[in-house]
Amino acid sequence: MAKIQVTELVLRDGHQCHIATRMRTEDMLPICAKLDAIGFWSLEAWGGATFDACVRYLREDPWERLKTLRKALPNSRIQMLLRGQNLLGYRHYSDDVVRAFVKKSADNGVDVFRIFDALNDTRNLRVSVEAVKKAGKHAEGTISYTTSPVHDVAHFVGIAKELEAMGSDTIAIKDMAGLLTPQATVELVKALRANVSLPIHMHTHATSGLASMNLLRALENGALMIDTCSAAFSEGASHPTTESMIAALQGTEFDTGLDIGAVQEVTAYFREVRKKYWQFETEYSGVDTRVLLNQVPGGMISNLSNQLKEQGALNRMDEVLAEIPLVRKDLGYIPLVTPTSQIVGTQAVLNVMTGQRYKSITNEVKNYFLGQYGKSPSAVDATVKKLAIGNAVAITCRPADLLADEMAKLTGESERFAQSEEDVLTYAMFPDIGKTFLQERLAGSLAPEPLLDKASASAAGPRFAPSEFKVTLHGETFHINLTGSGHAGEEKRPFYVSIDGIAEEVIVETLSEIEVSGGSSGGKKKATSKAGNAGRPRPTHAGHVTTSMPGTIIDVKVKVGDKVNAGDGVLVIEAMKMENEIQAAATGIVVAVFVSKGDTVTPDESLLEIQPE
Repeated sequence: MAKIQVTELVLRDGHQCHIATRMRTEDMLPICAKLDAIGFWSLEAWGGATFDACVRYLREDPWERLKTLRKALPNSRIQMLLRGQNLLGYRHYSDDVVRAFVKKSADNGVDVFRIFDALNDTRNLRVSVEAVKKAGKHAEGTISYTTSPVHDVAHFVGIAKELEAMGSDTIAIKDMAGLLTPQATVELVKALRANVSLPIHMHTHATSGLASMNLLRALENGALMIDTCSAAFSEGASHPTTESMIAALQGTEFDTGLDIGAVQEVTAYFREVRKKYWQFETEYSGVDTRVLLNQVPGGMISNLSNQLKEQGALNRMDEVLAEIPLVRKDLGYIPLVTPTSQIVGTQAVLNVMTGQRYKSITNEVKNYFLGQYGKSPSAVDATVKKLAIGNAVAITCRPADLLADEMAKLTGESERFAQSEEDVLTYAMFPDIGKTFLQERLAGSLAPEPLLDKASASAAGPRFAPSEFKVTLHGETFHINLTGSGHAGEEKRPFYVSIDGIAEEVIVETLSEIEVSGGSSGGKKKATSKAGNAGRPRPTHAGHVTTSMPGTIIDVKVKVGDKVNAGDGVLVIEAMKMENEIQAAATGIVVAVFVSKGDTVTPDESLLEIQPE
């Protein structure tokens, strides 16, 4: 039989699962020479959430990361995860953007493109596969594995046949949440081997505790390629351990031929690196068989817990995990993988936080019901669909068929801050944060979110101090509940608190903002501070428009004097990477707007006011 091939995931999916994709390029480079010499079939190092995390949090140019890793890994195939027509963003892009993105990715160093569609709608994969083949690179057509009343072996075999006919070089089974069991693995791999002639590449997460067994059963039944991760970032929500699988297969017909000692050196290095990122660790990264029901992917769980932590709502994680499968069913049993995992996850959070299911519905859920992500696997809930889009008719064609070419328009919009086609594509992926990133890069003001020193943080009253307490000031006692905060490292970091049940926003300015004045005989320091909720009134009637969760205003759709009807969209907020349209609760005239684009907002404050009729 052919040699068993191994793809190592430590440079991408491993740290995405355990530290929310926060590893910086500078911490990858020192070990690249050792990784490059081991002889893995490929090293997954780009794509997935990497692009977003680089721009949003690490303040690194993701294209520079790719080029740098290409130079540091001259003998290895670099692999990326590509979301078909979604690329690395959260919407579908026109075909010319897809072709440009694939070409630039190939030019800058990607050798293997693992291409998937969240809905397994193969129409959304065709252009990407064609572009990869045109670039002379390896196209890995991918099945997004899930379980539901409509996802059986025959369903997945049909997808694999389409991927083979499309020109894929290999077929990947992407078990992004760790839902496969050993028996299900046997049945699926056997069926694929009987119906397609391409090598089968097995990718699974260890969340349910079954992944290593699944890899072995896959190999025994004809799979030739497996994904593993260095022990420093393996297991739990991540993947089977590279060293363990090498040892398990050694001396068998499936021997990988890899040097376990060399991999252990890599692990020793990354164990030390991981300590730097302690603040992004999550308690939800171990074995959890509840995933067999909630189906939350390994790469999503750490990000979800961090996002809830930032909102002061980590204690509601179990409620969110219970709500996710209910939303998934309402949406026709869609697989949970980016971007659908974020779409379902964010809607579940909204359902929990508002206390009423679908009281607030994200734009992405509305677009999904409109068919703008592709064909749903099965019938959707008619009542929820009606709430989301009313009587609007969903499209049935390939969504990108309705999109005009975008590259010329995107180039024109970004000409003041984009210096290359790669920059234009960064702007295309994330127009708001991408634009800010490119502008700050031009100004030389990029700064990553800070890495906290664990010892100092613990000694100073840590980041994880109690969020609910009482404060006595001048003889009066106040009940304080910290409900959320902005990102650490912001020059003016907002903290959202409830004081005796009344919402407030406190702005804390960093020490670098302290103004120094005075003469040579000695300076006098003056610290500035602000309190209150940015001057916005608290909601007192139905005409006051509020948000369900902290976020950033990305669009103000009305102005003072406009007539609006109850249910009209008046604002758009970005929360948890998803857009949520905020609607008017009353019919009337807009008499005040308290926010602007880019403002950070929190619940229990009025964003605009409508004078009801």
